[in-house]
Amino acid sequence: MDAKLAKMIDHTQLKPDTSREKIEQICEEAKEYGFASVCVNPYWVTLCAELLEGTDVKVCTVIGFPLGANTKELKAYETKQAIENGATEVDMVINIGALKSGDYETVKHDIEAVVRATEGKALTKVIIETSLLTDEEKEKACELAKEAEADFVKTSTGFSGGGATVEDVRLMRKTVGEEMGVKASGGVRDRQGADDIVEAGATRIGASAGVQIVSGGQGSSDY
Repeated sequence: MDAKLAKMIDHTQLKPDTSREKIEQICEEAKEYGFASVCVNPYWVTLCAELLEGTDVKVCTVIGFPLGANTKELKAYETKQAIENGATEVDMVINIGALKSGDYETVKHDIEAVVRATEGKALTKVIIETSLLTDEEKEKACELAKEAEADFVKTSTGFSGGGATVEDVRLMRKTVGEEMGVKASGGVRDRQGADDIVEAGATRIGASAGVQIVSGGQGSSDY
């Protein structure tokens, strides 16, 4: 097992039919393999915080997920509640429609609202949903996330028909420089895929196939 790679993985379970049993399973796996975090929907944050108490595994949750179309006020409230429940990392979806409309001020304010709501108590990762954007829009989204002082940019939700690609990760890394993290999420299923995405500039990987990735197996899940 590659312990260094494990520390880059957000062990993810975001499917709508996820059961308590599955959440308990990923928490146990995260502890066993030393993953960076578990990434779950907000409902499960309290349980994960309880199960992972006293460990180095962080609790990550998603904000405005998966469409990004909530108001910034609602995203800010969702962020504050998640932190109160035990989250120390939040992955928020940008207002994709506003970005596609060229309303960059709204996109930036949307991200800023979440960053401020963390009050420095949680990392903010900004999901730009690369599969829906042109290269120019990807660059602009990354620039806005950087201006809003987010900690990471992230490729995908896994719910819009596409995941991380080497090309997108390379573009995002080039745009944000070395000051921010880049999270590749969606479609990373095995060790080779993980190695390729890290070489392209990813510093975190979101995957439900984390066990397969670090143990050299083949995962079947898309995110």
